[in-house]
Amino acid sequence: MTFSIAGRCEKTGQLGIAISSSSIAVGARCPWLRANVGAVATQNVTLPALGPMILDHLNDREIDPSVALDRALGTDAYSDYRQVTVLDARGRTAFFSGKQALGINHAVAGNQCVAAGNMLTSIEVIEAMTPAFERTSGALADRLLAAMRAAMEMGGEAGPVHSAALKIVGEQVWPIVDLRIDWADDDPIGKLAVLWQAYAPQMQDYITRALNPTAAPSYGVPGDE
Repeated sequence: MTFSIAGRCEKTGQLGIAISSSSIAVGARCPWLRANVGAVATQNVTLPALGPMILDHLNDREIDPSVALDRALGTDAYSDYRQVTVLDARGRTAFFSGKQALGINHAVAGNQCVAAGNMLTSIEVIEAMTPAFERTSGALADRLLAAMRAAMEMGGEAGPVHSAALKIVGEQVWPIVDLRIDWADDDPIGKLAVLWQAYAPQMQDYITRALNPTAAPSYGVPGDE
């Protein structure tokens, strides 16, 4: 029903998540990120509250992601239904797949990344994601999307994929990338990649406009001089 990857850029410290699902609007409830703290993907039978709760625990930089994950799951009477991945600001990872996770499910950690999924065609879908992230160069978004494409090439979900999302945090408290395909009859991951290619050249402009409007480039709208 869902597969995802959380990753960290060692050069910039950016944290990001790319995720897709057969359900509508996966980006609205599953990826949770906090700058300089961590990234959490909450999936399967999703409890969105786990994301902020785990990030709150990770605010204490001495707490290992596995401890933060265990503490959050300990508050959930239905933890057997959850699948959760955690990545902290130092690149440490943790993951959990409950006994009630749907269909073929799997999770794996790599170097500065962690991937998981459920209702898969095979566990090889997830096994392909972390190597794709590790061997891809360039921006964090490109590396995350490469992992998603690798998952689809291995068969992806058992059913059709309908939504996808890409979310990244950097130095600011707000996401510097928050792109979503909330519903598509076909290839939402491909549509998300196209959306990223359109957004990428403008990303820094939006950061500049927020931090120093006097240094902002032209807005490119009618009436802007």
